[in-house]
Amino acid sequence: MYELSQYAFVAAFSALGLAMLLYVVNVLGARNVRMMSLADGGSVSSSPGHGAVDAAGRYATILAINALVFLTASLAFRAVESGHGPFSNMYEFSLAFAWGALAIYLYFEMRYRLRTLALLVLPIALGLFAYATTVSSEIDPLVPALQNDLLLTIHVAVAIFAYGAFAVAFGAAGLYLFQRHDTIRWLPRAAVLDEIGYKAVLVGFPMMALVIILGAIWAEIAWGQYWSWDPKETASLVTWLIYGGYLHARVVRGWRGTRSAGLLILGFAATLFTYFGNYFLGGLHGYG
Repeated sequence: MYELSQYAFVAAFSALGLAMLLYVVNVLGARNVRMMSLADGGSVSSSPGHGAVDAAGRYATILAINALVFLTASLAFRAVESGHGPFSNMYEFSLAFAWGALAIYLYFEMRYRLRTLALLVLPIALGLFAYATTVSSEIDPLVPALQNDLLLTIHVAVAIFAYGAFAVAFGAAGLYLFQRHDTIRWLPRAAVLDEIGYKAVLVGFPMMALVIILGAIWAEIAWGQYWSWDPKETASLVTWLIYGGYLHARVVRGWRGTRSAGLLILGFAATLFTYFGNYFLGGLHGYG
């Protein structure tokens, strides 16, 4: 099963890399087609390059879905081989984080029928794949603190969806900063990007709250206290508070646009800090 997991990992990495290239062709190709059509006074759909650009987008989506399937298989094979959820070290959680980002991206692509988000979200997933190749992929026995199969699986699975949603919110915020005046015709309208960022946080924020609650329950079981101000616990709380501040500012104070996008980018920076924090913060989470 370990070998099958590694083969599926390579297949997922390759499919996602090819998907990224085709997304770039689709988005930038659509830009060029639109500009040429406007210059010629014609319509985009009648342009000679429109069909090829559209096909690139369709194949990009198909490859991204295949990457998600292969990644799911890789994680499933590791779970069978290890006998527990594949969330016990940085290699496995990197793949799981990439899975969350890819799955939620595909949901938003299909929900809003746009592929432009791929330009900022898929590089995050690819970066996590690349990072996974730099750490050990061996399946080792669980350290004592992780020997709770139910909480291990639920706690980290919820974190996957929270982090994936925050990655999509980051992608929407980044594109918004380029499109805030609606001057770039080949990007989605700023209002759409603002809405996607908000909807993604509506998914991630309660998930992150559940991550913290489950983590506290697990901490009491493993270490005898619900909260010890461990650096990673604290970083998770700070991340949750940033997104809580974003929702408060948007709903109560009416924040939209650039300020909201800035909070989403800050929140994702905090998310990455929380994710990698066990390497340089130490504490009770200094394993993996």
